Amino acid sequence: MTSPLMTLDRIDKSFSGQHVLQNISLNLTQGEITTLIGPNGAGKSTLVRIVLGLLAPDSGSVTASKSLKIGYMPQKLHIDPTLPISTYRFLQLANASYQVCHSALASVGIAHLAKTPIQKLSGGEMQRVLLARAILRKPNLLVLDEPVQGVDINGQNALYKMIGSLSKSLNCAVLMVSHDLHIVMSETDQVICLNHHICCQGRPEQVTKDPAYLDIFGQTAL
Repeated sequence: MTSPLMTLDRIDKSFSGQHVLQNISLNLTQGEITTLIGPNGAGKSTLVRIVLGLLAPDSGSVTASKSLKIGYMPQKLHIDPTLPISTYRFLQLANASYQVCHSALASVGIAHLAKTPIQKLSGGEMQRVLLARAILRKPNLLVLDEPVQGVDINGQNALYKMIGSLSKSLNCAVLMVSHDLHIVMSETDQVICLNHHICCQGRPEQVTKDPAYLDIFGQTAL
């Protein structure tokens, strides 16, 4: 059995006396895609920041493998529209070689946009650039914060399939925040439904039938 890359055990986190996360336990395992869902204000971003090591929990423990290498994709990134920078140059800012940048762009299907000014990219193309940047160092854990933000429905499906393919080709764990379980279901191994605590978790087809999930999202989410 594969050991988890990261284990969170009974994590609690509060801000100004308000509980944001309570008794959160989960494993992130190489080769598995975990999708984190929940309403706005449920603590998803706080949990992501703890996984990234940007926040420490108030109690509980975070145990990471010594081999852990994280790639992170934010929801979106604001770039000054007057900044003259190409897609390739944007990736190169991460101190990556031309070959590494080109390989990452090819992996997400946009190598032909290497010389395109980043301000001229569509929403879907920009998300692919951010995904390319996240895989530059060949991470074994990808953390994706709403990776299809601002992308149309066809683009969302394509991005989710690409994330599934990258998980296999890189043999990495994926922790993905999403509001679209019905779209991402086919690319997800484990779903965690969060509302300050873990309301339910399991395979997508199990979670969508769980009363706790239905109580938050309703039948319209199916």
